[in-house]
Amino acid sequence: MSARQAIVERAQRPAPLNEVQARVRIDALLRAAGWVVQDRDQLNPLAGRGVAVREFTLATGRADYVLYVDQRIVGVIEAKREGTPLSSALSQNERYARGVHRDYALSVWRRDEPFAFRYATTGTETYFVNRIDPDARSREVFAFHRPETIAGWMRRAENAAAEDVTFRAALRERMPQLEPHGLRDAQFEAINRLEASLAQDHPRALIQMATGAGKTFTAVTATHRLLRHAGAKRVLFLVDRNNLGRQALGEFRRYKTPDEGRTFTDLYNVDRLGSAGVQETSAVVVCTIQKMYSLLKGEPLTDDDTTADAQDQQAEEDRDKAYALDHPASVEYQPSVPIESFDVIVIDECHRSIYGLWRAVLEYFDAHLVGLTATPTPQTRGFFDNNLVSEYTFEQAVADGVNVDFDIARVRTDLRDDGGATIEAGTTVRIRDRKTRAQRYEELEDDFEYSTRELGRSVINEDEIRQVLTLYRNTWPRWFPGRTEVPKTLIFAVGEDHAEEVLKQVKEVFGRGDKFAKKITYKSRQNGEDPDELINALRNSPSLRVAVTVDMIATGTDVKALECVIFLRSVRSPVLFEQMKGRGARSIDPDELRAVTPDAARDLAKDRFVLVDAVGVTDSPLVDARPLIPAGDRQVSLKKLLDKTGTLALSSDEAETLARRLARVDRQLTDDERRRIGEVAGDGTTLTSLARRLADAVDVDRQDAALRTGGEQAARKLVTDAIAPLTGNPELRKLIVEIRHQQDLTYDETTAVAVTEVVEVDRTKRAHKELKDWHEVLSKAERDRHAAIQVALGSGSGHRSVAEKRAALRELEGKIKSGPRAWTPSILWGHYEQLGRTTAHPGSEAGLGDLMALIRYELGADDQLQPYRNVVGERFQGWLLRQKQAGVEFTEEQLWWLKRIRDVIASDVGIESTELNVEPFTAHGGRGGFTAAFGGKTKAQELLGELNRELG
Repeated sequence: MSARQAIVERAQRPAPLNEVQARVRIDALLRAAGWVVQDRDQLNPLAGRGVAVREFTLATGRADYVLYVDQRIVGVIEAKREGTPLSSALSQNERYARGVHRDYALSVWRRDEPFAFRYATTGTETYFVNRIDPDARSREVFAFHRPETIAGWMRRAENAAAEDVTFRAALRERMPQLEPHGLRDAQFEAINRLEASLAQDHPRALIQMATGAGKTFTAVTATHRLLRHAGAKRVLFLVDRNNLGRQALGEFRRYKTPDEGRTFTDLYNVDRLGSAGVQETSAVVVCTIQKMYSLLKGEPLTDDDTTADAQDQQAEEDRDKAYALDHPASVEYQPSVPIESFDVIVIDECHRSIYGLWRAVLEYFDAHLVGLTATPTPQTRGFFDNNLVSEYTFEQAVADGVNVDFDIARVRTDLRDDGGATIEAGTTVRIRDRKTRAQRYEELEDDFEYSTRELGRSVINEDEIRQVLTLYRNTWPRWFPGRTEVPKTLIFAVGEDHAEEVLKQVKEVFGRGDKFAKKITYKSRQNGEDPDELINALRNSPSLRVAVTVDMIATGTDVKALECVIFLRSVRSPVLFEQMKGRGARSIDPDELRAVTPDAARDLAKDRFVLVDAVGVTDSPLVDARPLIPAGDRQVSLKKLLDKTGTLALSSDEAETLARRLARVDRQLTDDERRRIGEVAGDGTTLTSLARRLADAVDVDRQDAALRTGGEQAARKLVTDAIAPLTGNPELRKLIVEIRHQQDLTYDETTAVAVTEVVEVDRTKRAHKELKDWHEVLSKAERDRHAAIQVALGSGSGHRSVAEKRAALRELEGKIKSGPRAWTPSILWGHYEQLGRTTAHPGSEAGLGDLMALIRYELGADDQLQPYRNVVGERFQGWLLRQKQAGVEFTEEQLWWLKRIRDVIASDVGIESTELNVEPFTAHGGRGGFTAAFGGKTKAQELLGELNRELG
């Protein structure tokens, strides 16, 4: 714009309203909000629920407006000419308040605060302060509150304790301590910090939580607490799409309250915004920003899911276009939707423009705003006043086991490398009408050139789709070894027509039927299939392996079993890419994964997902497409990373990689391996906690803060402190490597091998060799006074408890299993059986007692090797015989107890009194029943100790 144009534009702007003109607009705003406006000489407090009296004379001056509600003076309005700063105008109300008592003491609602509700306005800008709020603070509001609303505030103040008379007071004083039950640490922290922000009356707060970490559950929990404990009247839950609104509604319906165990919707009405508008009975309203905008504009709304899906489909075809406006949204006061309709608005991962073009819709309401996002943009942070109350990154979520890491398979084609292709003139091509899908054939008169930007939109290259899918078909068994069925896969297509072609090719390339793959888009409903049911099938059906979508499953949809995400469409938005990538990031319980995976192995677990990029989306600098564990031949081994923790030579980048490696190892641990790590690490340290320490230490914000305050030394100290549990514990480092070696299968695909000779190894010679090595292990352990050897031989100083015995034997059991021979008691027993040194085998379930029997036999303490259960049985019969010879006779009840105790000792080398309170003992009264059966507590304890000594 030129300087002259700017001068002309300024000259054409209307002059600011003077105070008289402002009064006309203020009167209109008051009437729209339900107030009866009167002059002082026409005063009639009975004329309506709320009466605004102009030019009201007080002892200390003349107030512009005095507000009556239910025939009592409750508030005041100071009117100013347009353009006047309003901060001083509110303080002017204080002078009026001092003049009320002299002449109107009997009319005042609250003697200690005669003007409890105060406004200052120019008709264009309005400020409000509720003087009965704690540390009352003025705030800008869009318009005046309705008299009915102020009457409700008055009732609440009259019925509540003096210090908790308003919603803001309740936020500060009445919120009970949050119990962590059912919440992840990040969710617990987010809710606590959000409530702290609300208690300080911050108008806006932003929660950053990685995709898949449970943002919606966090918001539902916080909403329940605001309704139940703070007395919130209504909460607005804004979502990005109508289908996500349905999912949010489902989340509210499934939510069980922690205090009563009832569903959310048993206690509160949760409704999607529809033709009835905002209903008085609704405690939670779910809708999109577009629908709320339509409501504020007075446009009719529908309850039709088909119409909602059509709107979503438009957004699916062009996400930016769905939010596009010719100019920023503007709204006028809508009497059917007062500004106080909601106490809190939760904005769940909406399009970035909601905080720009659409922000007028949010700022219409006098409500606290809470944003939920995985990837906050600078504009988002700015809108929320940079009040980031909680920050939980994808890296932290992976370290905690909430999400899984990902590997990238970047697929390049000559078509993409060349930037497009040319179909020569004279070629007959197939053409389909996009609206009717009618097909025809045309012979090209000229060369037809197209670029990769047109792929999937105006041009579909069938062979590109076929080649990518063929590569995936041939490669997935290498990415997921041991599987017999394709992992659940999500393919992102460009548009509806592209998705149709991809679906057809999936079934052809894999040679499978309709149940194997489905297209899940907003047009699915038009084809007679419910997209919500298809999503449920993708979650729960073992037969549905591949889903093709455009955007419908891109955001918010939770399918934990997905293990591969294929991009056949480009993505420009880093926020959308994070959401799309997040579809594969969900962790899943191994039992749930096995339930939807045909022929699943017992040790099946989801430790990462694969992102197949066929279009270059991961090449863009706009998106964070780095896997947390970089792929490549030069990858640093886990052993080397752990060695570097021992030498304090681990860099920040290596610490980030180590965090992800440890998180991945942790997800594959057995219960026994987890216990061994806990014993060696001590102090409750786990691989998850180690991974989280490392992730926190290399967090970009923490590193930057440390650099600013203490320089490189302080930033380095964050890393060395985080790795300290590994630096000071070489045994823990060694154990992690041993366990990891058991988890991995390394495939050498490059070395050629030829068979030159076949020599069969004699099994007897092998048994001799294995037992010779076994004897050397035991001899060394005996020299080192290993606790397990002392337990087996009954040597060593002091009495060991049953728990100590078990721990010592399990430690040795774990050590020999993770060694080069991978011995188990059952394998060792088989060698003795091969040599004829035992006539019985304890079976595949050989336990700690059998390990003890092997130790005693090999070291010469016993001259016969037999299963521990047999040994305990013989000892038990001998003990019963001695008791009988001593004149002790046992009842049937007592014998029942003795035999069950014998069985526990036989399986676990002893029994503790606490174990009497589990099955099968609880059927006979547990520890109390045992005490009663054997003559009291003292005698019962003595008997239990005797059985442990005699039988164990």
